Amino acid sequence: MFRAPAIFVSHGAPTFALEPGLLGSRLTELGRRLASATAIVVVSPHWQTCGIRVTGAAWPETIHDFGGFPPPLYSLTYPSPGLPALAAETASMLIDSGFAAMVDAERGYDHGTWVPLRYLRPDADTPVIQVSMPHNLDAAGALRLGKALAPLRDRGVAVVGSGSLTHNLHEVRRAGESAAYAKAFAAWSREAVLSGHVDALVDYRRLAPSAIRAHPTEEHYLPLLVAVGAARGDTPMAIDGGITYGVLAMDSYAWGVA
Repeated sequence: MFRAPAIFVSHGAPTFALEPGLLGSRLTELGRRLASATAIVVVSPHWQTCGIRVTGAAWPETIHDFGGFPPPLYSLTYPSPGLPALAAETASMLIDSGFAAMVDAERGYDHGTWVPLRYLRPDADTPVIQVSMPHNLDAAGALRLGKALAPLRDRGVAVVGSGSLTHNLHEVRRAGESAAYAKAFAAWSREAVLSGHVDALVDYRRLAPSAIRAHPTEEHYLPLLVAVGAARGDTPMAIDGGITYGVLAMDSYAWGVA
């Protein structure tokens, strides 16, 4: 059985769907290694719920959960099939791991899922389910969530945490003065990921430089901890993504692809 990878992908702003930058083609190259995956499970910060919900629709819709962006963004779709049976099994697995979880038969894919998947699997030919983030999730909980999802990899299901390595949208228009702190935070995160310093990643808000500035709220960093938890100690690979808008670090990581 193909053991699928664990991945953290920075999706940055919704405009990433139209502006591939450095990362887009690199995700497409990585996505070729997902051709044998039976499905993809994505945890995105743009679906936060009480407890955990899992998309159970056979054909989830594409949700354009943003406003004020270029009109072409709103015509994009990602017509990947869902996989209701896997959704039910995933919810059951999460319950067994101590999470409150249920299947949501109506929910579609938010942009934290479909934007990066447009590069990872541009043909939308692999079934996808999305797992929500609990409102009260913290770094330790995100790591535990990833560990709960990790057994799916042994069944050929890729586990993807979709977030952003830095995510202070208030500073997008102050790019010139802000890039230095974003680079420093991204460099610290890279060293911690590649060195396997999981405890440091969990305690990033105390240990990382400019952590609060890089993430005024935690939700976009937590998917990295989900991916680390799902990695099960596999060797990480860094995927350079550069920095968009001066402050959004787009570096991404994959485990189990060597």
